[in-house]
Amino acid sequence: MVISPELRALAEYMAGEFNNQAQALADPVWYVHLHLWHRPVPFNLFPEPSLILFAEQANIVNLNQPYRPRFIQLRSSLNPEFPLEAQYYMPQNISQVQGAGQDPERLQHLTPEDLKLLPGCTLNITYQVLSPNHYRFKAIPPKDQICCFSYQNKTYQVELGFEATQDEFFSYDKGIDPTTGKPLWGAMLGPFQFQKQSCFASLLPNDL
Repeated sequence: MVISPELRALAEYMAGEFNNQAQALADPVWYVHLHLWHRPVPFNLFPEPSLILFAEQANIVNLNQPYRPRFIQLRSSLNPEFPLEAQYYMPQNISQVQGAGQDPERLQHLTPEDLKLLPGCTLNITYQVLSPNHYRFKAIPPKDQICCFSYQNKTYQVELGFEATQDEFFSYDKGIDPTTGKPLWGAMLGPFQFQKQSCFASLLPNDL
């Protein structure tokens, strides 16, 4: 498999700095004003061709305290119904990469051992062609898949999902109570609607 034009477009759309200021001002009860970073990892850590983003976010009033660090591996799929997919990973050492959204030097010395695979945390991705070389991507979890991870001896369940265009990123991520299956935090009334403020597409690797 190779890096298809659609896969590169998805990575370029996602690579950037975002915020949901307009949404937070319009509906502050349900939507916190967040800053979101998707920083390209400037090299591939996996045998198959893929593009990797480091993601974290922060409340606008505490930009120096980012949280939810994760890695997103974007790759092609052999499933003709879902030609692309996203696989999520946790950092093995959170302190090693925390803050890399604003300080990308923290990503320069990563190895495959620095990433922890999250089984069940994969998204199937489809796309709609809006015009030549312009797309709308939609990522959804496979049916009956459960995304869980452990942190500090506690198990967390997350329902992932997103949509991406050239200028917007909509996050459907929700924390789920593993006992009741009810959402606890996140996009409980609809997606967080992020607008791109800065583009990091030029930092994506070209030769894989």
